[in-house]
Amino acid sequence: QVQLVESGGGSVQAGGSLRLSCEVSGYTYSRKCIAWFRQVPGKEREGVAIISTGGPNTYWADLWDSVKGRFTISQDYAKNTVYLQMDSLKPEDTAIYYCAARFGELCWATMGGEKFGYWGQGTQVTVAS
Repeated sequence: QVQLVESGGGSVQAGGSLRLSCEVSGYTYSRKCIAWFRQVPGKEREGVAIISTGGPNTYWADLWDSVKGRFTISQDYAKNTVYLQMDSLKPEDTAIYYCAARFGELCWATMGGEKFGYWGQGTQVTVAS
């Protein structure tokens, strides 16, 4: 029933920007914990950003250290969408980016991927030097 669909990936030059979207559907709980993770094939998955929401309210948002000052996570409740705005992109940001969700009140800063039960299929981001 629950479905997450990422979009907005692509190829950009270093220093450029992209905005990723995660459309979430099929849920019945108003309280959500939505996060972005990224992974390079053959390497460990990394956390990127996380947001805690309840209906149209955003309670808090947090970023992992590697992207602080460059990325922003936000929601558009009317569109059932969470965004990841990525600015000042670097070649090391190249990865497949995944959206993950957990429904209910369990949500904290830097929560690990094992806590999320729903995942999108991912979208590729490539940053050229």
